[in-house]
Amino acid sequence: MKTLGLLRHAKSDWGDARARDFDRPLNARGRKGAPLMGKHIDEYCAQRGLRWDRILASPAVRAAETIELGAQGAGYGHALPVNWDRRIYLASSASLLDVLRDQDDAVESVLLVGHNPGLEDLIFDLVPDDGSSPLRDVVEQKFPTAAFAVMEVDVTSWKDIEEGQARLVHLMRPRDLDPTLGPERL
Repeated sequence: MKTLGLLRHAKSDWGDARARDFDRPLNARGRKGAPLMGKHIDEYCAQRGLRWDRILASPAVRAAETIELGAQGAGYGHALPVNWDRRIYLASSASLLDVLRDQDDAVESVLLVGHNPGLEDLIFDLVPDDGSSPLRDVVEQKFPTAAFAVMEVDVTSWKDIEEGQARLVHLMRPRDLDPTLGPERL
């Protein structure tokens, strides 16, 4: 079995209409949510004896800032070893599956940091829609910015990963840890 973590980048800034999408930084809410989620991910992993063998990430500014601030929130005094992969930037679920299939079989756990709708669709593709996953039902409502999900994938080789082979075992959204990071209310 392989373990796949998904982290959507934190809330980004749309303030500069001239900025390229790739270059958009985090906004204030994202700069608050990313360290909080980093701390949560670190605690989740510590409780389960889980260590990410590989971190794969979109090189977009908002993804890089999410990783940097998440590492600070987890208390790391150093940069995390990240494999930046341009294929992850705004990738579809099918493209993300291709990225995963390229991983060496010695890699048991992957944390994938990227964007929607690809990450959300990847959950929908990997976790069967048979009513057995209440967490999948939550994702159907929304996989918001800085959300973190963990799936156990029933394969021994990443090359064999196909739709319907995973169990969604964990889901955490920033608003679950700090209600002020939830949807804005009118």
